[in-house]
Amino acid sequence: MRYILGKIEDIICAICLIVMTALTFANVIARYVFSASFSFSEEITTYLFVLLSLIGSAAAARRKAHLGFTAILDLMPAGLKRGIQIMSYALATFFSAALFWYGISMVQSQIFHGQVTAGMQWPEWIFGSFVPIGAFFITIEFLFMLIDTISGKEGDAK
Repeated sequence: MRYILGKIEDIICAICLIVMTALTFANVIARYVFSASFSFSEEITTYLFVLLSLIGSAAAARRKAHLGFTAILDLMPAGLKRGIQIMSYALATFFSAALFWYGISMVQSQIFHGQVTAGMQWPEWIFGSFVPIGAFFITIEFLFMLIDTISGKEGDAK
């Protein structure tokens, strides 16, 4: 399950990065060669950056690559260190679950109010759904880390 989830995260990140790069490159070419730009490229790139950031956060959690100040933690006894890690992963899981919950509420509100994007006039919920989707992946990754730390496992970073 964890391996498949990791592959899905990696694929989503790669697709976002490829589409963002291609759109931005095409827009630059169109602007400088044809003196016209794609009006939608900035909007799509911004929304994809949100998705990339959230899914990238989940991938970083899987790899235990989130930034942290561990100098003090490294000096602590193993039991205290483990307790702080459990508290940290529990808080991260709670925060990302709250982001997931409120992301769903945001999407429901966007659907209810019929909100559309500024440039393309597409339904806002399509891009708004990137928040709960990304938060879901983050929540799952931190939950795995919390379970691994509580059970005493090292945690498979794959």
